[in-house]
Amino acid sequence: MKTVVGVLLALVLGAAPTWATLGEYEASVSSDQQYLRGKLQTTPRQGYTLHRIASADGTVVREYISPAGLVFGISWQSVTMPNLRQLMGSYYAQFQQASQSRVRRRGPFVVRTDQLVVESGGHMRAFHGRAYVPNLLPKNIPPEVVQ
Repeated sequence: MKTVVGVLLALVLGAAPTWATLGEYEASVSSDQQYLRGKLQTTPRQGYTLHRIASADGTVVREYISPAGLVFGISWQSVTMPNLRQLMGSYYAQFQQASQSRVRRRGPFVVRTDQLVVESGGHMRAFHGRAYVPNLLPKNIPPEVVQ
C-alpha cells in the first residue's frame, strides 16, 4: 500500500507546474505565466530583473533574476499557499529540515539559515511570503529587494 501511495505521489508531483526555482535559470518564467494564466510584466532594475506574474484570481508571483540569469528570490501573494517544494527546488530539503527544528508559535513563519531565508504568513485566502538565497543576491542588492 505504501508503494502505491508513493508512486501516486511521485506522479502527482511530476505533473505539477514548473515554477522558476531558486538557484536555477529564468527559463521557466514563461511556464509560470502559462500555469497561472497571468499577465507577465518584466522590469529591468538596477542590478537585477523582476518578473511579475499576475493572474485573474489575484495571485501575484514575483521572480527576481540576477544578471547571471539565476533566480535569487521569489515572493508571492495568493489566495492559496503555493507549492513551496516546487518554488524552492533543491533548497526545499534545507527549508524542511530547518522548519522541523523551529519552535512553533503564532505569527509569520520564518526560517533563516546561511543558505536560505524564507518568510511566510497570512491566513485563508490571503497568503504571502518570500524566499531568497543570500549567496545568490547580486552585488550591492540588499535582501529587502525581495518582497
